[in-house]
Amino acid sequence: MTSGQILLAVFIGFGGAWQVQDWRMGTEQLAEQGAAQQKALDLIIGEAWSQQRAEQDKRLATEQQLAAQDQQHTRELSDAQHNQALLRDRLATADVRLSVLLDAADPASGCNVPTAASAVGVVHAARRAQLDPAHAQRILAITGDGDSAVIALRACQAYVRAVAR
Repeated sequence: MTSGQILLAVFIGFGGAWQVQDWRMGTEQLAEQGAAQQKALDLIIGEAWSQQRAEQDKRLATEQQLAAQDQQHTRELSDAQHNQALLRDRLATADVRLSVLLDAADPASGCNVPTAASAVGVVHAARRAQLDPAHAQRILAITGDGDSAVIALRACQAYVRAVAR
């Protein structure tokens, strides 16, 4: 080998070593970058899991609240239906009678209803007319439907408030 060839071989060797060292340093930097990215990704995943757990807990609490409200409204509806059935039975057995107040000052009424006050009446010495039991039953059915509607409306409003939170 000539000195030119040896010198060329030394330069090639130094250049190759330089390339290997540069490649090794690039690999280390890539490894450090990868580790940093993995750490950031782990933090993001951990935060996502925390948020998911919080949302699940919130949903479970809302479901429990809705179940409790549903039981309450079902109980209210059942109580209202029970009270209505009792009143309907009392009307049917003539235990209770529905009556209406008449305007004594109205000359068009032309109705002379005695003003006898009973011990169970609320308004004393007022003109009253007793309703036919069939009409009283119809009025009771209408008020029962109204009671049911009010209870259902309150249930819907409570549901919307619970879900909207």
